[in-house]
Amino acid sequence: MVRYKTLPGTDLSVSEVCLGTMTFGEQNTEDEAHRQLDCAFAQGVNFLDTAEMYPVPPNGRTQGTTETFVGRWLAKQPRDKVVVATKVAGPGRRPWIRGGRTDLTRDVIAEACGTSLARLRTDYIDLFQIHWPQRNVPTFGSTQFDPSKEREGPPIREQVEAMAALVKAGKVRHYGLSNETAWGVCEFQRVARELGLPGPVTVQNSYSLLSRGADGDLAEALFRERMSLLAYSPLAMGILTGKYADGAKPPGARFTLFDDVGLRFRKPIVHEAAEAYAKLAKRRGLTLPELALGWVRSRWFVGATIVAATTIAQLEENLKASQVELDEQTQAEIASVMTYYPNPAP
Repeated sequence: MVRYKTLPGTDLSVSEVCLGTMTFGEQNTEDEAHRQLDCAFAQGVNFLDTAEMYPVPPNGRTQGTTETFVGRWLAKQPRDKVVVATKVAGPGRRPWIRGGRTDLTRDVIAEACGTSLARLRTDYIDLFQIHWPQRNVPTFGSTQFDPSKEREGPPIREQVEAMAALVKAGKVRHYGLSNETAWGVCEFQRVARELGLPGPVTVQNSYSLLSRGADGDLAEALFRERMSLLAYSPLAMGILTGKYADGAKPPGARFTLFDDVGLRFRKPIVHEAAEAYAKLAKRRGLTLPELALGWVRSRWFVGATIVAATTIAQLEENLKASQVELDEQTQAEIASVMTYYPNPAP
């Protein structure tokens, strides 16, 4: 069975593994989605993560379907036994979301919350997250800040006030950030303190053996602000299962179906690093997912590891692997590999 921890700064007791749902409505039917939810929660998972934008890859035909599938399942559960996280989309080329109204204004955040509540068939959201920042930041594999991409938009102060209003109204218990930087974390907290309002409690960023952007200044910000990381893509969108080894294209797999998804994980150095970790796992008598998920679980700032799957067999393997505790020798060998591949898929 999975273990639990209370997220710092909250009263949310969550399983250390969280069920990701971005395949629901694209690669998974509603029946398959509900069977995954049943399977995960039967094994002690009490935490699920979704978003108004899902499923992935996003488009106007399916947008909102994931929350709808989750909502029809959630309506049959004891609400206080399920910790539900969802997200409001930030600005970008998403014309099918509110007719393109994705600037994070007070009104847009409130509207997104209301729409998610309706789809999820619930009166409150446990953790409402800003999916990506309003401001210009390098995200989704980009690593260099470009001042020429600056844009106008609602300030962090307005976003803090909007989230605080939802907390006060009882529609949201806590709020968090996603795809955020250390500066963003600290600025949200500074503004919240200045206003005497609640600040964010979590950051959901990509984090794995291959994506280690959280290890430096973001980890410091999390420590000093008493926050935790919700690690998404801990298996690097399947790379760290080994199924894409040697250029394989397994039928039904995400990289086989969608050419424009997860580009940060398709670089040659990423596959080279994954092969090094696969060899390490074999030496230590582990599967590659056990090595990858066990390592993420061991990081002091991780509040929960978000795992997803398209089949029950994959889900059960990931749930089991996410409970592995790595010994000191394995950790030392991982550190050795990291000297050669410090952050191949930022």
